[in-house]
Amino acid sequence: MPNIVLVGGQWGDEGKGKIIDLLTDRVDFVVRSQGGANAGHTVRIGDEEFVLHLIPSGILRESTTCVIGNGVVIEPQTLFEEIDHLEKRGIVIDGRLRISEAAHVILPYHKVLDVEREKFKGSERIGTTGRGISPAYRDKVGYSGIRTIDLINPDVFRRKLHMNLVEKNLILTKVYGVEALDEDEIYEEYIEYGKRMKKYICRTSKILNEAVAVGKKILCEGAQGTLLDVDFGTYPYVTASSTTAGGACTGTGIGPSHIDTVLGVMKAYTTRVGSGPFPTEFAPEVDFVDRKRDREFGATTGRKRRCGWFDCVIVGHSVRVNGIDTVALTKLDVLDKCEKIRICVAYEYNGERITEFPFDMSAFEKCVPIYEDMEGWMRETTDIAKYDGLPVQARTYIERLSELIHTPIDIISVGSKRSQTIFVKELFR
Repeated sequence: MPNIVLVGGQWGDEGKGKIIDLLTDRVDFVVRSQGGANAGHTVRIGDEEFVLHLIPSGILRESTTCVIGNGVVIEPQTLFEEIDHLEKRGIVIDGRLRISEAAHVILPYHKVLDVEREKFKGSERIGTTGRGISPAYRDKVGYSGIRTIDLINPDVFRRKLHMNLVEKNLILTKVYGVEALDEDEIYEEYIEYGKRMKKYICRTSKILNEAVAVGKKILCEGAQGTLLDVDFGTYPYVTASSTTAGGACTGTGIGPSHIDTVLGVMKAYTTRVGSGPFPTEFAPEVDFVDRKRDREFGATTGRKRRCGWFDCVIVGHSVRVNGIDTVALTKLDVLDKCEKIRICVAYEYNGERITEFPFDMSAFEKCVPIYEDMEGWMRETTDIAKYDGLPVQARTYIERLSELIHTPIDIISVGSKRSQTIFVKELFR
């Protein structure tokens, strides 16, 4: 299994950062294919914690080359803050990071437009991070985006920036009633970013395909989760990019015939951040998750995550649209103190039992989960290293999930540390 695409199978925040980190000692390249700094991967190594927003998690393994693919939208200030922070902590970046020449850049007007548009929507706002992700993708598909390769060509950058600001400043001043942005200030700031970024910029699709040709191992790391996919998620409560396995191909330039395995990461329960329907969300009186202890705050926004029971309807949808071959189940240990554990196996809608995720959000909002109850194990699992060592009730729960989603569960995480992982089956080896 030389090339793996890793995707989130729920609404993001599934613990992908840890799973990516675990697999990076088995690969040569780790590639980010979509999203921007609106995503965050948290990795714990010993007593140290790293939160990564743009740079792939593989940067924490010195033998790995990391690639930011063409499908990512890059906010340069965030990128260099991340690089500086990692270098201060002893992580070598130079020679190990590559950035696609075709990746688009987030500019100040994208962030202002993001914030002002959310205000303009009022009660219809969807809860964006305000980091300019959607406006940047909007410019990309609207043929007015600025790419990393443009930042290292002063004349091209000046021309494109001028054309964009003529339009954006009209929108900012006439529609949203805020101040226009200064073209010269933006130009001077971003030309400097381009100078610093130049050493990382290259044709990453060529590098990756050459690596495939000689048998190198590649891990494509997904950001967010399938239910946030712009096509297959809970639209409009989604992100602006393709978070499914197909997005890994379009966002890197690696053809689908070179992908050997799709690994889906799911929590042993369900969480989401922001607005939108969530059928299995816990009622306040049964919400057992300690947000601080169990680290259920967004890695990027710090927002408190909404929590609920495992939902086989949405996960079954994720398995299908991604072609998921195997699953990494995370945060099993959070369920250690539950006497009874519930699994959503279907919904009731208009008096009927349904097992398909509804694309109509007005229908999804009215879906009532149908549960199957299981016995909890009431024992700490964080020190268990082998599958057979798990309590029988925990194994029964895992095996029932696997049966319901028709997919093997080959990795189980019982804590945030690298060592707190059970490999039922080795990937890459």
